[in-house]
Amino acid sequence: MQADKIIDFFFEVGSLRKVIRSHRQTFLTDDLTDNISSHSYRVTIIGWILAKMEKADLSKVLQMCLLHDLPEARSGDQNWVNKKYLKVYEEEIIKDQFNFLPDKKDFEEIAKEYAERKSLEARVTKDADLLDQIMLLREYEWLGNQEAAIWLKGREQEKRLSTKSAKKLAKIIYTQKPSSWWNKIWTAERR
Repeated sequence: MQADKIIDFFFEVGSLRKVIRSHRQTFLTDDLTDNISSHSYRVTIIGWILAKMEKADLSKVLQMCLLHDLPEARSGDQNWVNKKYLKVYEEEIIKDQFNFLPDKKDFEEIAKEYAERKSLEARVTKDADLLDQIMLLREYEWLGNQEAAIWLKGREQEKRLSTKSAKKLAKIIYTQKPSSWWNKIWTAERR
């Protein structure tokens, strides 16, 4: 085991905090809080809940959620316009990223399974990714972002969902206020 290479990997994972999501360009927003790391965190929480709802292998879903955008530490994030013109060698990136990790085959197999989208766990993970995006669009729409409102109106992300649970949750996202979680618990009274 090459401990120095493992530490390099940990630093690379940490660099995802600095990889800004590219939809800032198309959504005309300057939201610096939305980065690959913060996105992956909420995707992982959503994936956890979806895995339970869909009776999927929780461990595998969590692993996929954590790794799903890791290659973007090297390739950056591309929006739908960028993807039309750029080729990302994701398999090569994954091979290089995992090269020095213990049991690197485990990491590679999880990444491959996610990329193929054939298993329930891979579909749940992709749905978690899409639900996070729908939630972000809803948050931007709530702030008055007309570009986000257009995307929400077309329900493009929702059309790509594959599990019943994710489709059910998406319908609620479209109608619920982003602040409803704290509006239901706030009080001016102290205990």
